[in-house]
Amino acid sequence: MSYTTITRIGTDHTIWQKGFGFYKDELDIMESRLSQVAGSNTTFEARQGVEHFQNQFIVQRNNIDELKHEVNLYIEKLGADALKHGGRMETGMISEHTVLHQKYEDFERVMNILRHEFNEYLSKWM
Repeated sequence: MSYTTITRIGTDHTIWQKGFGFYKDELDIMESRLSQVAGSNTTFEARQGVEHFQNQFIVQRNNIDELKHEVNLYIEKLGADALKHGGRMETGMISEHTVLHQKYEDFERVMNILRHEFNEYLSKWM
């Protein structure tokens, strides 16, 4: 087994945890604005958009919860491994970190696209 220092992976998990809170707050704000649109626009086209974004917000909340759970499991595993090996971790843990990092970046990309699409929708219906 090969080991490395735990500081090698940095503080990404802390940044991710704060990001999850930020994106949940952002979804709350978008849902509030969507409610305004739904209340003032009853056309079929507007309603289709409302339903689409309601579904997208649900999906992204689920994505946050699932990814947050994966990160929490990884943090627990990382802590246990570091405790077991005197503050060091198996180098295989770095590949898990890389996978989580990519998943978080993918999630952020999806949220940015969703935000952009939602803002376009708002500009049409508000």
